[in-house]
Amino acid sequence: QVQLVESGGGLVQAGGSLRLSCAASGSIFNINVMGWYRQAPGKQRELVERVTGGGSTNYADSVKGRFTISRDNAKRTVHLQMNSLKPEDTAVYYCHADISSTMFSGWNDYWGQGTQVTVSS
Repeated sequence: QVQLVESGGGLVQAGGSLRLSCAASGSIFNINVMGWYRQAPGKQRELVERVTGGGSTNYADSVKGRFTISRDNAKRTVHLQMNSLKPEDTAVYYCHADISSTMFSGWNDYWGQGTQVTVSS
């Protein structure tokens, strides 16, 4: 059993900052990519930013220069520092990870329960 537990969402005014955190626990042998996705009402879930175990990142153009992802492999955590927030950043943010539970098993997708981020204008 693998769990991803998120924290750090909330309500903030435009221009403000929030930091999201996600911790992976359970039957984990190795973690490949960890990252954050978001889903706004009436829209599809989209990638925000993700990071490999080696530190390579991918991010949405809409968050370039404002959001920064960081990862602690030893603690199995990933964080998303969100600065200069805009009302259009309002969404439920989901932590995601590709995890193998044993040396011989493949990668499986795991998702957190989601945390609400609301940016007021």
